[in-house]
Amino acid sequence: MKGEAMKRILVCEDEDTIRDFIVINLKRSGYDVVDVSDASQAMDAYIHYGGQIDVALLDIMLPGVDGTELCRWLRQKSNTMGIIMLSAKSQEADKVLSLTQGADDYVTKPFSPSELVARVDAIYRRVCLSTKTAVAEDKTGIIESGPFSLDTKKRAFFKKGKPIETTQMEFQLLEYFMTNPDAALDRKSILTRIWGEYYTDVKIVDVNIRRLRMKIEDDPSQPRYITTIRGYGYKWCAEEQGDISDFI
Repeated sequence: MKGEAMKRILVCEDEDTIRDFIVINLKRSGYDVVDVSDASQAMDAYIHYGGQIDVALLDIMLPGVDGTELCRWLRQKSNTMGIIMLSAKSQEADKVLSLTQGADDYVTKPFSPSELVARVDAIYRRVCLSTKTAVAEDKTGIIESGPFSLDTKKRAFFKKGKPIETTQMEFQLLEYFMTNPDAALDRKSILTRIWGEYYTDVKIVDVNIRRLRMKIEDDPSQPRYITTIRGYGYKWCAEEQGDISDFI
Protein backbone atom coordinates (compact mmCIF):
# COMPACT_ATOMS: atom_id res chain seq x y z
CA MET A 1 0.00 0.00 0.00
CA LYS A 2 1.39 3.39 -0.91
CA GLY A 3 0.61 4.87 2.55
CA GLU A 4 2.65 2.18 4.36
CA ALA A 5 5.68 2.80 2.15
CA MET A 6 5.98 6.54 2.60
CA LYS A 7 4.13 7.49 5.82
CA ARG A 8 3.93 11.04 4.48
CA ILE A 9 2.45 13.74 6.70
CA LEU A 10 1.74 17.37 5.87
CA VAL A 11 2.32 19.82 8.73
CA CYS A 12 0.88 23.32 8.38
CA GLU A 13 1.81 25.56 11.33
CA ASP A 14 2.77 29.24 11.08
CA GLU A 15 4.76 29.42 14.33
CA ASP A 16 8.31 28.34 13.52
CA THR A 17 9.14 27.04 16.99
CA ILE A 18 6.04 24.86 17.22
CA ARG A 19 6.45 23.64 13.63
CA ASP A 20 10.08 22.67 14.22
CA PHE A 21 9.09 20.85 17.41
CA ILE A 22 6.42 18.89 15.53
CA VAL A 23 8.66 18.07 12.58
CA ILE A 24 11.51 16.77 14.76
CA ASN A 25 9.26 14.44 16.72
CA LEU A 26 7.41 13.10 13.68
CA LYS A 27 10.66 12.44 11.82
CA ARG A 28 11.98 10.58 14.86
CA SER A 29 8.86 8.42 14.64
CA GLY A 30 9.54 7.51 11.02
CA TYR A 31 7.32 9.96 9.15
CA ASP A 32 8.22 11.69 5.91
CA VAL A 33 7.27 15.24 6.89
CA VAL A 34 6.31 18.03 4.50
CA ASP A 35 6.18 21.23 6.56
CA VAL A 36 4.69 24.56 5.47
CA SER A 37 3.64 27.77 7.22
CA ASP A 38 0.34 28.72 5.55
CA ALA A 39 -2.65 27.31 3.70
CA SER A 40 -1.44 28.39 0.25
CA GLN A 41 1.80 26.47 0.71
CA ALA A 42 -0.16 23.46 2.01
CA MET A 43 -2.37 23.43 -1.07
CA ASP A 44 0.69 23.71 -3.32
CA ALA A 45 2.32 20.82 -1.44
CA TYR A 46 -0.76 18.65 -1.81
CA ILE A 47 -0.80 19.27 -5.56
CA HIS A 48 2.98 18.81 -5.85
CA TYR A 49 2.77 15.35 -4.27
CA GLY A 50 -0.25 14.40 -6.34
CA GLY A 51 -2.43 14.04 -3.30
CA GLN A 52 -0.14 11.34 -1.90
CA ILE A 53 -0.46 12.53 1.70
CA ASP A 54 -1.46 10.10 4.46
CA VAL A 55 -2.13 12.57 7.28
CA ALA A 56 -2.42 16.36 7.46
CA LEU A 57 -1.71 18.19 10.72
CA LEU A 58 -3.20 21.70 10.51
CA ASP A 59 -3.14 24.63 12.89
CA ILE A 60 -6.55 26.30 13.13
CA MET A 61 -5.18 29.83 13.41
CA LEU A 62 -3.27 30.44 10.17
CA PRO A 63 -2.59 33.73 8.37
CA GLY A 64 -4.86 34.31 5.39
CA VAL A 65 -6.92 31.17 4.78
CA ASP A 66 -7.42 29.60 8.21
CA GLY A 67 -6.98 25.97 9.13
CA THR A 68 -10.68 25.17 9.06
CA GLU A 69 -11.01 26.35 5.48
CA LEU A 70 -7.84 24.45 4.56
CA CYS A 71 -9.35 21.36 6.19
CA ARG A 72 -12.47 21.72 4.06
CA TRP A 73 -10.36 22.12 0.89
CA LEU A 74 -8.28 19.03 1.66
CA ARG A 75 -11.32 16.96 2.53
CA GLN A 76 -12.91 17.85 -0.80
CA LYS A 77 -9.75 16.57 -2.45
CA SER A 78 -9.50 13.36 -0.46
CA ASN A 79 -11.90 11.25 1.59
CA THR A 80 -9.16 8.94 2.81
CA MET A 81 -6.53 11.36 4.14
CA GLY A 82 -6.39 11.67 7.91
CA ILE A 83 -6.77 15.26 9.14
CA ILE A 84 -5.83 16.42 12.64
CA MET A 85 -6.32 20.00 13.81
CA LEU A 86 -4.10 21.86 16.27
CA SER A 87 -5.98 24.29 18.49
CA ALA A 88 -5.77 26.34 21.66
CA LYS A 89 -8.10 25.47 24.53
CA SER A 90 -10.08 28.66 23.92
CA GLN A 91 -10.98 27.61 20.38
CA GLU A 92 -13.77 25.21 21.34
CA ALA A 93 -16.17 26.40 18.62
CA ASP A 94 -13.39 26.17 16.04
CA LYS A 95 -12.70 22.56 17.04
CA VAL A 96 -16.31 21.57 16.41
CA LEU A 97 -16.38 23.51 13.14
CA SER A 98 -13.23 21.75 11.99
CA LEU A 99 -14.74 18.35 12.72
CA THR A 100 -17.86 19.21 10.75
CA GLN A 101 -15.65 20.31 7.86
CA GLY A 102 -14.01 16.90 7.70
CA ALA A 103 -11.29 16.72 10.36
CA ASP A 104 -10.84 13.37 12.10
CA ASP A 105 -9.38 14.65 15.35
CA TYR A 106 -7.86 17.64 17.12
CA VAL A 107 -4.95 18.10 19.51
CA THR A 108 -5.07 20.91 22.05
CA LYS A 109 -2.01 23.09 22.66
CA PRO A 110 0.19 22.73 24.58
CA PHE A 111 0.80 19.05 23.90
CA SER A 112 3.58 16.58 24.68
CA PRO A 113 5.61 14.80 21.97
CA SER A 114 4.20 11.44 23.08
CA GLU A 115 0.60 12.68 22.84
CA LEU A 116 1.12 14.17 19.40
CA VAL A 117 2.81 11.10 17.97
CA ALA A 118 0.22 8.78 19.54
CA ARG A 119 -2.63 10.71 17.95
CA VAL A 120 -0.91 10.81 14.56
CA ASP A 121 -0.10 7.10 14.76
CA ALA A 122 -3.71 6.28 15.60
CA ILE A 123 -5.08 8.20 12.62
CA TYR A 124 -2.36 6.85 10.32
CA ARG A 125 -3.12 3.23 11.23
CA ARG A 126 -6.82 3.69 10.60
CA VAL A 127 -6.35 5.54 7.34
CA CYS A 128 -3.73 3.24 5.86
CA LEU A 129 -4.41 -0.16 7.37
CA SER A 130 -8.18 -0.36 7.84
CA THR A 131 -8.75 -1.72 4.33
CA LYS A 132 -7.05 -4.93 5.48
CA THR A 133 -9.88 -5.60 7.91
CA ALA A 134 -11.88 -8.59 6.76
CA VAL A 135 -15.52 -9.30 7.54
CA ALA A 136 -15.64 -12.85 8.86
CA GLU A 137 -19.36 -13.27 8.30
CA ASP A 138 -19.19 -12.34 4.63
CA LYS A 139 -16.33 -13.59 2.44
CA THR A 140 -17.22 -11.04 -0.24
CA GLY A 141 -16.69 -8.14 2.14
CA ILE A 142 -20.23 -6.87 1.50
CA ILE A 143 -22.38 -5.84 4.46
CA GLU A 144 -26.04 -5.09 3.77
CA SER A 145 -28.51 -3.43 6.10
CA GLY A 146 -31.83 -1.94 5.04
CA PRO A 147 -31.27 0.32 2.00
CA PHE A 148 -27.51 0.38 2.65
CA SER A 149 -24.60 -1.73 1.50
CA LEU A 150 -20.97 -1.39 2.50
CA ASP A 151 -18.11 -2.94 0.53
CA THR A 152 -15.17 -3.36 2.89
CA LYS A 153 -12.80 -4.49 0.14
CA LYS A 154 -13.42 -1.59 -2.22
CA ARG A 155 -14.13 0.84 0.62
CA ALA A 156 -17.43 1.90 -0.88
CA PHE A 157 -20.79 2.75 0.71
CA PHE A 158 -24.17 2.84 -1.03
CA LYS A 159 -27.73 3.85 -0.23
CA LYS A 160 -30.32 2.31 -2.54
CA GLY A 161 -27.52 1.55 -4.95
CA LYS A 162 -26.23 5.12 -5.10
CA PRO A 163 -22.68 5.75 -3.81
CA ILE A 164 -22.17 8.06 -0.85
CA GLU A 165 -18.70 9.47 -0.21
CA THR A 166 -17.40 8.99 3.31
CA THR A 167 -14.23 9.83 5.17
CA GLN A 168 -12.20 6.96 6.59
CA MET A 169 -13.60 7.56 10.08
CA GLU A 170 -17.17 7.74 8.78
CA PHE A 171 -16.63 4.49 6.89
CA GLN A 172 -15.37 2.75 10.02
CA LEU A 173 -18.31 4.09 12.03
CA LEU A 174 -20.69 2.67 9.43
CA GLU A 175 -18.91 -0.69 9.49
CA TYR A 176 -19.14 -0.80 13.29
CA PHE A 177 -22.83 0.10 13.25
CA MET A 178 -23.77 -2.21 10.39
CA THR A 179 -22.04 -5.21 11.96
CA ASN A 180 -23.91 -4.50 15.21
CA PRO A 181 -27.49 -3.78 14.07
CA ASP A 182 -29.98 -2.80 16.77
CA ALA A 183 -27.26 -2.94 19.42
CA ALA A 184 -26.98 -0.11 21.93
CA LEU A 185 -23.42 1.19 21.52
CA ASP A 186 -22.19 3.57 24.19
CA ARG A 187 -20.12 6.60 23.22
CA LYS A 188 -16.99 5.39 25.03
CA SER A 189 -17.05 2.06 23.21
CA ILE A 190 -17.45 3.82 19.87
CA LEU A 191 -14.62 6.19 20.73
CA THR A 192 -12.28 3.35 21.68
CA ARG A 193 -13.20 1.20 18.68
CA ILE A 194 -12.76 3.92 16.04
CA TRP A 195 -10.19 6.32 17.51
CA GLY A 196 -8.36 4.12 20.00
CA GLU A 197 -7.85 3.88 23.74
CA TYR A 198 -5.78 7.06 23.84
CA TYR A 199 -8.82 9.24 23.19
CA THR A 200 -10.97 10.60 25.99
CA ASP A 201 -13.17 13.29 24.39
CA VAL A 202 -16.46 11.73 23.31
CA LYS A 203 -17.37 14.98 21.54
CA ILE A 204 -15.47 13.60 18.55
CA VAL A 205 -18.04 10.80 18.36
CA ASP A 206 -21.02 13.15 18.50
CA VAL A 207 -19.70 15.49 15.82
CA ASN A 208 -18.86 12.61 13.46
CA ILE A 209 -22.32 11.12 14.01
CA ARG A 210 -23.82 14.49 13.15
CA ARG A 211 -21.74 14.69 9.98
CA LEU A 212 -22.66 11.14 9.02
CA ARG A 213 -26.36 11.78 9.56
CA MET A 214 -26.16 14.68 7.12
CA LYS A 215 -25.03 12.21 4.47
CA ILE A 216 -27.28 9.21 5.04
CA GLU A 217 -30.51 10.40 6.67
CA ASP A 218 -33.54 11.57 4.68
CA ASP A 219 -34.15 14.12 7.43
CA PRO A 220 -31.08 14.59 9.66
CA SER A 221 -33.14 16.47 12.25
CA GLN A 222 -35.25 13.33 12.72
CA PRO A 223 -32.72 10.52 12.23
CA ARG A 224 -34.13 7.14 11.31
CA TYR A 225 -31.01 5.04 10.85
CA ILE A 226 -28.60 6.27 13.54
CA THR A 227 -30.78 6.89 16.55
CA THR A 228 -29.76 8.40 19.87
CA ILE A 229 -30.02 6.57 23.17
CA ARG A 230 -30.22 9.47 25.59
CA GLY A 231 -27.38 9.64 28.06
CA TYR A 232 -25.74 6.55 26.59
CA GLY A 233 -24.93 6.42 22.90
CA TYR A 234 -26.35 5.35 19.55
CA LYS A 235 -28.09 2.51 17.76
CA TRP A 236 -28.15 1.45 14.09
CA CYS A 237 -31.77 0.88 13.02
CA ALA A 238 -31.70 0.45 9.24
CA GLU A 239 -34.18 -2.40 9.02
CA GLU A 240 -37.13 -0.54 10.46
CA GLN A 241 -38.24 2.92 11.52
CA GLY A 242 -36.31 3.95 14.61
CA ASP A 243 -37.35 6.30 17.36
CA ILE A 244 -36.94 9.97 16.56
CA SER A 245 -33.99 11.37 18.50
CA ASP A 246 -32.34 14.67 19.03
CA PHE A 247 -30.03 15.89 16.30
CA ILE A 248 -26.63 16.15 17.90
